[in-house]
Formats: sequence, C-alpha cells, structure tokens
Amino acid sequence: MDAERPAAILIAGPTASGKSALALRIARAFQGTVINTDSMQVYADLRVLSARPAPEEEALAPHRLYGSVDGAVNFSVGHFQRAVAALLAEDGPPGLPIFVGGTGLYFRSLEDGISDLPEVPAAIRDRIRTEAAGQPTEALHALLARRDPVSAERLRPSDRMRVMRALEIVEATGRSILSFQEARRPGPLAGRPLLKIFLDTDRDELRRRIDARFLAMMEAGALDEVAALRERRLDPLLPVMRAHGVPGLIAHLEGTLSREEAIRRGQADTRRYAKRQFTWFRHQMGADWLWTDAEVGWARAEARFSAPAGR
Repeated sequence: MDAERPAAILIAGPTASGKSALALRIARAFQGTVINTDSMQVYADLRVLSARPAPEEEALAPHRLYGSVDGAVNFSVGHFQRAVAALLAEDGPPGLPIFVGGTGLYFRSLEDGISDLPEVPAAIRDRIRTEAAGQPTEALHALLARRDPVSAERLRPSDRMRVMRALEIVEATGRSILSFQEARRPGPLAGRPLLKIFLDTDRDELRRRIDARFLAMMEAGALDEVAALRERRLDPLLPVMRAHGVPGLIAHLEGTLSREEAIRRGQADTRRYAKRQFTWFRHQMGADWLWTDAEVGWARAEARFSAPAGR
C-alpha cells in the first residue's frame, strides 16, 4: 500500500517550517494545484502578515483558496470543507490536489468531516455580541452554564470565542451545540489514498525563522496592512482580527505599545502558536502522518509518483 499513488498530498507543519516551498516543488513536478489549508491565508486583508505565497510563486503553479475571503467573514472549518468539496467537484480538475497549511482542524475535516452546525442569523449574533461587550469571559461562561450546562462543562471559562459560539447556537436553535457536533458528514477526501507529510522542524531553528520572518513582514508592509484592517472597524472577535501580530500592531497604532514591543509580542505569539501546532498534530492526528523534513517529504512524494499507476 505504501507505493499506491495518492489521490492527494497533505503537507502540514508549524508556521515557518517551509510547507509552501515543498508544496510548490511537488506541484511543479507533478502538475499539481496548491490548495490553502490555513485559516488565516484565506483572508484577502492579510497577504503579508499571514505569509501567503508571493504573486511570483503563485504564477509557477495553480493556487486555490488563497486570499479569497473578505476579513468581515467568519470563515469556519465548515466553510473550508464546502469550498474544498466544490473545488474537487469542478469539471476538469486542475491536477493533483496538494493541501498545505498549518490549521489542524482543516486537515482533519478533509477525511473525518465536521459537525453540521447551523448558520446563526446575523441579528441574533449581533445582539449577543453587543450584550457581551465589556463582560468578562467568565461571566459569559456562567450564562452559558445556565442555558447549555453540558457544553459549558466541556469549555474552558476563558475560551471566549467558543463560549460565544455556543451561546449563539443555543439562542438561535434552542439546542445545545453538542447536539449538532455529534452529527458529522464525511470529508471530501474520506476513503481515498493520501500521502500525509508533517514537517518536523528543529525547534531552535524554527524559533529563529519565526522571529526573522516577522521582521521581514514588517519591512514588507505588515504595519500598513494592519492599519488598513483597523480602519474597517471590524468585530474584534473575527478571526482576521486575532491573527498573530494583528492585536499588537493595532495597539502600536493606537499608541499603547511601541513598535519594538509590538514586534516582540507578534514574535512571541507566533512562537507559542507553533508549539501548539506541534502538540495538536501529535495528539490529534493519526499515525499515518510522516513526520520528517522537507527533503525526505519530497523524496517520498517522488517515489509515490514514480511507481506504476495502480500499485
């Protein structure tokens, strides 16, 4: 089975581990399409700060789902799964799908599927968020415990985003969010042969790359990008407003952090995120993921596509 030609390649890993470069190398060699599997690189507002592939890189092979969503949209794993299903169903699929990114839930949804959560009407969502403004997350968790005690029991009192989501669902439907999470629809790659690569980068080297890349982002216009985002006055709970680097740079623009402090905060937040990515994939994903470096990942892909079809 190891030589079976995969229907798709999945390349995951921590931020700044070289995933995009490996995906592009494979795409150019085997007529592939690089498909974004990162929850921040979907947003049009954050080309620089999300480290999206540069235009000259995108010109070397087809790239999909990059910068395709407005920052005002709360783009969820459900939206991602539906976008991938539509992409794979297109007439004349553009070659080998190569999914690349660092968002674990996106990768898991490709096979395992997702909970079929309902859309919350905008009026209900806006009312709940207006009422929640200024309240500590612990108070919102206490409210959820009265409305939906089972889900409150499973959520950390400090997890504001998930507490708010559970409140919105119970308000909109009268049902616990858990009742929807128990029902799952299969993912678009379920049951298909896959090559799964996780780039296991040396931790010290990764920290150096993260710090250097954040400085490079600042030189490339990250502050201007965040200034434009700030001018939109979007809901601070939206994913785009919580991207690594955005809160610190907004604080700098508002005069509460120096430029140097904002940079240090962005670097530290990104390093912590990389650590969580390692932990999440190690404990949440299966043993069929190959943990290795980019060169071994390339060699494995090359071997799989050099094998006769059908093996």
